[in-house]
Amino acid sequence: MHSTDSADAPRKSAVVADDTARSRDASRPGRLQGALFQSIGDAGRAELVERRLASAITGGHLRAGERLPSENDLARSFGVAPTTVRESLLALRSQGLVVTRRGRNGGSFVADSADPVAHARTALAATSRVALRDLGAHYAAITAACVRLAARRAVPSEVQQVRSRLSRLDESDLEQWRSTLDDAQIELVALSQSARLTREQMRLQAEMSPMLRLIDVDETSRRAQPVLLASVVDAVEAGDDHEAVAATERMVDAVINALIDLQSQSR
Repeated sequence: MHSTDSADAPRKSAVVADDTARSRDASRPGRLQGALFQSIGDAGRAELVERRLASAITGGHLRAGERLPSENDLARSFGVAPTTVRESLLALRSQGLVVTRRGRNGGSFVADSADPVAHARTALAATSRVALRDLGAHYAAITAACVRLAARRAVPSEVQQVRSRLSRLDESDLEQWRSTLDDAQIELVALSQSARLTREQMRLQAEMSPMLRLIDVDETSRRAQPVLLASVVDAVEAGDDHEAVAATERMVDAVINALIDLQSQSR
């Protein structure tokens, strides 16, 4: 009897740990937003903090009107001194990206005029077709490397978590829709169990996401994206690394072609 209880203990602990992890995941901010606040280490200068925060705002990962963490919290997250954060916030205020409000509920907030879609349009217009295809090649290569490993290493319960996130896509809120789709892709590539590849994928996703918002407004492109990602998920779940890579390439090709078409229409 004692040996049975001892054998059951690890399983009970695992169930409790799994429930706790799900509870944490429900309240956790988007994975891309979390990556934006990673420490910048020894190169902790005001310009780097400014660039990281500006990227988060213009990329739409921090929404208009959203309150930023306190200066001390930002300093701890970035691994810099509070005075460095203060200097970077001053620069962001001068660019019109951040406003400061005084009083009991004061702090630093993303300016209401900060428009990530307008920024993405400007960035897309300034990007050559060759540069777009090069970005797509890089994006496909990293994503393919991740899903190849995920197909070999992931277990079905882990893949079901990605499916669960995809099932929560809501087209009535395009900002949330994009955030959910980005997070689903990050969760999928994280199944590769490669920290280096996952970090690079997160960096690329943050770079691509603002431009992907531009094609989200087109119903055909918007509805095609989760279907294409689901085909990658299917291949990973089946353990078919070759099909996972092929499905990834089809998904990236569709996205890049949609961006090129949109770019051509605006010229």
